[in-house]
This record gives sequence, structure tokens and C-alpha cells, in this order.
Amino acid sequence: MDKVYLPRGSLGELYQALVDEGYEVIGPQEQQDAIVFAPLSGIEQLPWGRQEFTAPGQYRLDNASEQRAFHWNTGPQSFKPWLFKPQQVMWLGQETDDGIVFKAPVSDAKPRAFIGVRSCDIAALYLQDQHFMHGPHPDPWYSEQRRQLCIVAVNCSRAADTCFCVSTGDGPEATYGYDLLLDELDDGYLVQAKGERGNRILATLPTQGATPLQQRHAEEQLARAARQSRQMPDADTLKSLVEHLSDEQWLRIAERCLACGNCTSVCPTCFCSKQEAEQDLVSGEHQQVRVWDSCFSEQHGHIAGKNIRGEVSQRYRQWVLHKLATWQDQYQRSGCVGCGRCISWCPAAIDLVEEVNLMLGSRHD
Repeated sequence: MDKVYLPRGSLGELYQALVDEGYEVIGPQEQQDAIVFAPLSGIEQLPWGRQEFTAPGQYRLDNASEQRAFHWNTGPQSFKPWLFKPQQVMWLGQETDDGIVFKAPVSDAKPRAFIGVRSCDIAALYLQDQHFMHGPHPDPWYSEQRRQLCIVAVNCSRAADTCFCVSTGDGPEATYGYDLLLDELDDGYLVQAKGERGNRILATLPTQGATPLQQRHAEEQLARAARQSRQMPDADTLKSLVEHLSDEQWLRIAERCLACGNCTSVCPTCFCSKQEAEQDLVSGEHQQVRVWDSCFSEQHGHIAGKNIRGEVSQRYRQWVLHKLATWQDQYQRSGCVGCGRCISWCPAAIDLVEEVNLMLGSRHD
């Protein structure tokens, strides 16, 4: 379907259309000096006139010259906490005189519409889908929420310093995985729908025909967003990382790496977890909880009483080789979507793209 034009003053009608469809609307908001996704009660909560500054080890919000709602690229968060939750109760048990009675936890999945989603995070969502939904043992909690998602994507109008989605093939333009797609202009939005749901919502909005000038402005924005200085090597080149197991660069990185796991927490595709048993001694209730873990934690490398990755250099190597090289054998592509979060949220300012290019001898200056 061709793109149509929605005046800025009618953005609230898009919000209301999503509510009328029965969705809880989740959108970007400024909280604790970062842009995060949270429930919206109206479009006034969107981060109007704000944009992010990012660099290795740096993230801050600045005032933008344009009073737009989506003039930012990424914050520390993606879909991940809403589907693969930081804490997920797997089962519950109640101690009785006849033994332990088990029961399933109550699900909080509901129809949710995300507005402001970028192409890199849609790519990450589809990678998580492969792991949690399309493998031999689908995750019921992830799957239930995923089936109830409505996605309103926004094409990027600019690129942050840490963006490199062009080199991974995941942006800055959204080409799949959305119900509605917006290009934000100074005075409104170009809108495109996909699928029955998207077209149904679009039909309720007071849209107009898009002019050639508006379409040209949207194309120029995308072209600007595609001019990115960082470049991740191509997929075939990344596979050769497995030939660098003994490279001294791993040791040099480990001298700076804090093994804090920040990179894995903000990464939209990481999915390491562990399980913990919790018990209330008074009530006799038990629960088994899945919590996020990181391959940077020392405990994560414990197997059969032995730590197979005792050194930080080994843990960083595990993360990079799995994410960029061996992931391709599992999921037919690299696990990196070029969002740059791991670079800006690393307290040691370690630049994944820079380190990989140094390792492979293909540094881009």
C-alpha cells in the first residue's frame, strides 16, 4: 500500500485507534535520563524535542532543534524485557499435608501495541522468535505475549554515532515485521500499513494523500540515517573469528572489560538465563524463577563442578564468537543487528565494532 500523510495534530487519533482495538499502548518516554518503553496514557508522554547523544561509554539526552516525538534512535531497552522478562516464574508449589501441590503461574500477557519501534529492534525480535518460538521447545510465556503484539514502527531520520545497522543489513528502514510504519516529518507523518490489522487501523485515521515533496523529504531522511561511520564486517568474514581463538587481542580487551554484563543486558538478542528456587518458609509456597544471566558472569561458565571460562578474556571471547560467528550456524545470520547499545552502555567504553575489525585486520578509519 502507498504511503499516506497524517498531520502531526492527528497523532493522538492513532493512539486512540490502538486503544479502541483493545491494546495497551507501549511507547517511548523519558525516564531517569534515558528513553525507555513504558505504558502510554497519551501522546503528550512521548519524548517530544529530545534526542540522544551516544559514543563509546556515553549516553545522554539533549534538546533537538526539531520538536519531534521520534527524533532519537535507541535507548537502553528494546522489546526484550516485555517478552523475555528479566524474571519469569516457571511454576509454583504449595506445601500441604499430602505433599507439594504444583500449579501454573498466572500470565500477564495481553494485547499490547508498541509505537516508535526501529528496524534494528524488529530484526532482533525475529531472532528472539527463532529461539523462543520456533525451536524444539517453544517458550509458552514469550509465545503468548508475542502473538498479541501490534507494532507501529518508525523509520530512522538520523543515525547516532554508535549506529551501524546498515552494515548488518537491519536498517535504517523498516521493511518487514510491522503493522504500521511511520516516517516522521516536521509537520506530520507518512504512514504505511501491512496486513489486515494495519490496514484496519489506518482506515480509521484522518489521512491525506502524500505529496511528492513529503515523500522526497522522507527519502532524504533515510539517506542521512544510512550514512554511518561504523561498519561491522560481513557475515562470511565474521565466521572467520573462530580462527582467532588465541589472538592476544582477547587479553587486551580483558584488561579493560569489567565483566559487568551491561552489554548483554542491553543487547536486544541476548537470551542467557538461569533458574533459582525461592521459598516462603512461613506460607510454605515455592516457586521456580527464570532470571536473566550473562555469559560474562563467572557462575555461567560452571559445568559439572568446573569453571570452563574462568578468565574475563574467555568470557568476552565466548560472547563475541557466539554472537557473531557460531550464531550463524544456529539461526542463519549473525546475532548482531547494529543497534550500538553495547558500545554506548559499556562503562569501559569498549567498542565491539572496533575490536572485531582489529581482530580481523579490517579496521575502518
